[in-house]
Amino acid sequence: MKTPIWDFVRSYGDSGIQRLHMPGHKGRGPLGFERFDITEITGADDLSAPDGIIEESERYAGELFDSRHTFYSTGGSSQCIKAMLYLALLHRKPGTDLRILAGRNAHKAFIQGCGLLGLEPVWLWPEKRDSLCACEISPEGLRKALEQEKTPPLAVYITAPDYLGGSPDMGALAQVCREAGVPLLVDNAHGAYLRFLPETLKKKGFRHPLELGASMCTDSAHKTLPVLTGGAYLHIAKGAEAPYEAEARQALALFGSSSPSYLILSSLDACNGALAGKLPDQISACAEALTELKEEILARGIPVRPGEPLKLTVDAAAMGHGGEELADLLREQGVEPEFADRDFLVLMFSGDTEEAAFRAVRKALLGIVPGKARPHLSLPEGGQAVMSLREAMLAPQETVPVSLAAGRICGGITVSCPPAIPLVVPGELISQEAAERLLQYGHERIPVFLP
Repeated sequence: MKTPIWDFVRSYGDSGIQRLHMPGHKGRGPLGFERFDITEITGADDLSAPDGIIEESERYAGELFDSRHTFYSTGGSSQCIKAMLYLALLHRKPGTDLRILAGRNAHKAFIQGCGLLGLEPVWLWPEKRDSLCACEISPEGLRKALEQEKTPPLAVYITAPDYLGGSPDMGALAQVCREAGVPLLVDNAHGAYLRFLPETLKKKGFRHPLELGASMCTDSAHKTLPVLTGGAYLHIAKGAEAPYEAEARQALALFGSSSPSYLILSSLDACNGALAGKLPDQISACAEALTELKEEILARGIPVRPGEPLKLTVDAAAMGHGGEELADLLREQGVEPEFADRDFLVLMFSGDTEEAAFRAVRKALLGIVPGKARPHLSLPEGGQAVMSLREAMLAPQETVPVSLAAGRICGGITVSCPPAIPLVVPGELISQEAAERLLQYGHERIPVFLP
């Protein structure tokens, strides 16, 4: 498959031409990659209105993902999430309101987008509140939530896979949305690679949201594919109920920079060539090796949370340990994990993961002696909204110690990244339990509404 962006950038970088245009480094500098960092010069196309190499590259990406259109983002999935919300708002059906049903484990970008656009989330809470990061939503639960709405919501928004690797029955959720006439938007930030799994794994339910009926979804290409940080896709499904692609560039431009990184664009483009080549085989091999490692770890009594093929999530609480403790053991073996908190350890693998990483993980984890299980840090009850999200986000605020925040109205998002999932959302009353959870997650101060 052709890689027109990378071919142009590389050719220009090697040309030796005198650059009397931005950026200021003029293709030279101590880092070594400055020669590939360009702007919208002649021939480089324009991400906001492409008609050349970017348009061609996006077309190749759309073929790989079997989408109606795939758009590039250099602002990560955060930019794409806000664009999806804007497009859903722009194409909302008559009679729908500005409410959107969403899993409570939504990324902060979703909350920011809702606040900026004047949308109001209606939270779908998991039946089992054993983690901030997970939100299992059943088709029956979604159907019931939709039936309880007096008017049809703008859309349904699901995060899958979640940060711990879990995913609901996306095909069944999509069917419920179709029956209700409501578009399904999916934050598939962690699942770009799902499209390229072998059929043996796809038959087990590990499929890309576009294959399962989502109207729109976003992938963080940089999370599981060989793309530079910030590279992402906004996919419009072939079966989408509205011509979202007509205003998608307008939507992305609304939340992104007018100076996109050509280093990131080049990596998205080069990834097309890899996906059309050997990368799917590498992904399959990694998934197979990780399955064997999970089975070996489980056989030693170390609990592994079920989930996606390229993520290893150890339930530290269930084995009487702390996730941060396990992370330190891995670091002693030269491994830096993706995420660790009080209860869980998360490791992300990819088609480029080396055998040495498997050996190090095996050595670190198999040397652990499981202890007595302890309860997980559950999600606090509540989520009582006393102000609109937009009003709370844009109102005057003050930052107070979390120990003094109970009874106040949350004014801003307080969250660590990862996982970038807030315990309390702007406009909600901060309960005593929520304040305690914030402290347990290491947050000492929080913005609150200033009356």
